Amino acid sequence: MATIVAVLEQRDGALRKGAIELLAAARQLADQCGATVDALVCAAGDVAGIDTLGAAGADRVLVAKHADFATYCPDGIVATVASLPAPRAVLVAATATGKDLAPRIAARVGGPCGMDVTAVSIEGDAVRVTRPVYAGKAIQTVDLSGVAVVAVRPSAYQAVSAGKAGAVESVAVPEFTRRLTVTGVSRPEQEAIDIAEARVVIAGGRGLGDPKHFALLEQLGAAFGGEAAVGASRAVVDAGWIGHGAQVGQTGKTVAPELYFAIGISGAIQHLAGMRTARTIVAINRDKDAPIFKVADYGIVGDLFEIVPALTEAIRQARS
Repeated sequence: MATIVAVLEQRDGALRKGAIELLAAARQLADQCGATVDALVCAAGDVAGIDTLGAAGADRVLVAKHADFATYCPDGIVATVASLPAPRAVLVAATATGKDLAPRIAARVGGPCGMDVTAVSIEGDAVRVTRPVYAGKAIQTVDLSGVAVVAVRPSAYQAVSAGKAGAVESVAVPEFTRRLTVTGVSRPEQEAIDIAEARVVIAGGRGLGDPKHFALLEQLGAAFGGEAAVGASRAVVDAGWIGHGAQVGQTGKTVAPELYFAIGISGAIQHLAGMRTARTIVAINRDKDAPIFKVADYGIVGDLFEIVPALTEAIRQARS
């Protein structure tokens, strides 16, 4: 029987949030062609949450343990994927590591690679992928033949309740030559939700006027009870107001949250490329002609310093 392999990311013994969403994409693809889903987890030790992967769509959970998997080790992951019986498709999350991993796997298995995909399906003997191109101004549909390797955009799929077996099996890691070594990992003193994984993203731009005003966005995020992350446009990142990890856009991160706030952001095409696939977009800007309003589901024209505190209080009251 054909197999869809979903390579799930883990960090420090915990599955990343996007793992469940990636399984949803794999499950849908497998159901279309009568295939099974193998969830592959590469780790140095035990990983919390693998017992829930069956409910999320995995028929089997393949656990590959190796000391080098304590940090990102693409050579070992690629070797492990290549050692599995040839699947119909291999899916990874289009995160920073996933975008590095996908073309490596494709080169090893000799198949085509689809990057930053928002939808994947079966079309005859091919795997059909849909992805935004030209900074999101057009949608491209491509049919991939052979063993297709697909990097699925985070939050493009909603988690499913599949109730599959999810039987956990160990797989051997074949010998490999490690050509990339992680010498250290630097994290912020205060861990925040990754904007690529957050259900709600609150992004600020030059309209904030001063980096200290990002506190308004943090307060708004706190009103959502830990489900929100603060993002930013490239202009304020380049100005040093906030770290690059918060940048949304063509040269930053691509996000697809359930709810996206664009506050004081005019809406340059480079920024729109990173957020226009959000399910609901709310724009707040004093310029009624700002391009951001062309893609927003809801637009508020006015002074953000009056609107954001009022919105924060309204959300707190609604959630209390």
